[in-house]
Amino acid sequence: MKLSLGRKICLVANTDWYLYNFRLSLAKALRSQRWEVVMISPPGIYVDKFAAEGFRWVKWDVGRRDLNPWHEIKALFRIIRIYQSEKPLLVHHFTVKPVLYGSLASRMLPTPGVINSITGLGYIFLSSGLLSKVLRALVMPLYHLAFRYSNVRGIFENRDDLQTFLNHRLIRKEQATVIEGTGVDITRFVPYPEKEGKVLVVMPARLLWDKGVGVFVEAAKLLQKNYDMRNALVGSPDPGNPATIDDSQLQAWQEIGLIEYWGFRDDIEEVYRQAHIVCLPSMGEGLPTVLIEAAASGRPIVATDVPGCREVVSHGINGLLVPPNDPVALAQAIATLVNDPSLRKKMGEAGRQKAIREFSADKIITQTTTVYADLLESL
Repeated sequence: MKLSLGRKICLVANTDWYLYNFRLSLAKALRSQRWEVVMISPPGIYVDKFAAEGFRWVKWDVGRRDLNPWHEIKALFRIIRIYQSEKPLLVHHFTVKPVLYGSLASRMLPTPGVINSITGLGYIFLSSGLLSKVLRALVMPLYHLAFRYSNVRGIFENRDDLQTFLNHRLIRKEQATVIEGTGVDITRFVPYPEKEGKVLVVMPARLLWDKGVGVFVEAAKLLQKNYDMRNALVGSPDPGNPATIDDSQLQAWQEIGLIEYWGFRDDIEEVYRQAHIVCLPSMGEGLPTVLIEAAASGRPIVATDVPGCREVVSHGINGLLVPPNDPVALAQAIATLVNDPSLRKKMGEAGRQKAIREFSADKIITQTTTVYADLLESL
């Protein structure tokens, strides 16, 4: 193990938002273990927050949706230059382009240890459109190259995603570990009694078609026929994703009274306090943090029976699972909970216990740093 390089680790993602919201606890834990932690991402509103937390941030210009070959080549050479300058002992890549370009950069230098987190299969795997098929054909060989070498480890958020990579021979089984999500602060997300008034169902997510937003709206339309209740979308469109929903469409749904459109919320804890039910009818996930937060907050969940969601929701215990892309089944499951406050309470309590038992941030961080240690021991 080349300890002469020092204990420096770079955490690399395609947005500063991702690093701040999902990996800050990991960065703090690493710092407490005397690692020098460097955050690398495109610029955004969270850069100043990194400085306030005492972390150094390095700018990496990479477009999430950009497919211009010249721009992509420049992004690759930028991350190579960053790694040449930083000389990290470990790099940990999150999301698609950091995994692909960061792995290539690490191989060219080389960097001693590489961790690639697959945070969900996303548009490339989930969509059946022509663009996704073309991208899949381009990305598959790059994924194979990213995991080709013995100094690379892969972290997956659920076993289904890992199996997909194994089936396509993109990774060897001995390189892979399943760590369920990014963890949740169980002291930040805590149960509160339900608020009085109309039952409120919230869907907190990036507002993408493949998150099931359209299915949620259709279910809300069905529920309005028989129930005096509220349905709210919490989040914002994602222009960097081909599956994003236009803001004009969201506003139109709100104007005709199908849903309430709350937009992005920094105070997500308050959202869960107001909610009676949390819903995520996604077509596929890595391990959805919003569902873990909802469970820790003592809220019953209605979600689709797909990878990621089924790891958080035990059907009939802390929530209900329905088939994907089925607004009728979704509406029926929501109605079951609307009609039964005692069932909501029972499921919320079970969800809280599951979050503590399986998804606490401390547990996830320990599992992650164990992967680091095992990799370094093998170098």
